[in-house]
Amino acid sequence: MDGVREFRDEQLLGAVLDHVDLSGSSWNRVDLTGSTMRSVDLSKVDLRNVALEQVRVRGAYLTGVEIWGEVEGLTVNGVDVGPLVEAELDRLHPERAALHPVDPDGYRAAWETLDGLWVGTVERARRLAESDPELLHESVEGEWSFVQTLRHLPFATSSWLSRAILGDPSPWHPLELPWDEMRPTPGVPQDRAARPTLDEVLELRRDRFERVRAYLADLTDERLAAMTDPVDGVGWPPAGESFPVRECLDTLLNEEWWHRQFAERDLAVLESRVAAGAGATTAEDGGGRHTGASPGGEERS
Repeated sequence: MDGVREFRDEQLLGAVLDHVDLSGSSWNRVDLTGSTMRSVDLSKVDLRNVALEQVRVRGAYLTGVEIWGEVEGLTVNGVDVGPLVEAELDRLHPERAALHPVDPDGYRAAWETLDGLWVGTVERARRLAESDPELLHESVEGEWSFVQTLRHLPFATSSWLSRAILGDPSPWHPLELPWDEMRPTPGVPQDRAARPTLDEVLELRRDRFERVRAYLADLTDERLAAMTDPVDGVGWPPAGESFPVRECLDTLLNEEWWHRQFAERDLAVLESRVAAGAGATTAEDGGGRHTGASPGGEERS
């Protein structure tokens, strides 16, 4: 790009930037560990896949800030708000109580809870697709589309159940989708541009979901407390590492619950666009007042 300076694979340790305009810049795989920032304007900054550990912010002005992620030990004006956020999430989503199991029966019940929740989300997506199937391939604010989300969850299952727990070194289907920032890895599919139909990706998802259900059906206390055997071959999780089985299963529960939350959030945005378009058409035709209901009559969440 003309007039744009690019820094790639640079080592700028200890660099000093004073009165520098970096507005509109793009930072990818940048390490700012231990840096000091003073009188910095971060307005309208889009942060994705960032690590903010042991970060101290003083003299800040936050307005209109939205955070989605793993939050632990967040102190705002002397108050640890992490427990408050968790308590509010539990109030808004009572099913979360079932997603912190302690024994095999609890894990089986948690998986059934997730299955029931996803039924409603898929029905919501199908209603949206009736107006335009392409909406299920549409990204909202740079996030995965609904179809891409359904492609990612089988990847998580293949990685943490089939590979980590069951020892299959290469369990992935070509349509499975890892997280965007994963570096190219031999044998791991990373075709973000693939556009399978909703039914195609649901078939893949159901297969992987049932594999977890089958594993949990025979889960014992002894197995739950065990460590996985290290797996050979490149992939994810990395070769040669061992993990607590409980941790692998908790990862799957976490992935399923949070990605459904993201999907519901973005489906609501897409529904509002469809409803707004329908309302505009109704107004032009001299029809009734738009009520804000989504396709199928369901009120938007």
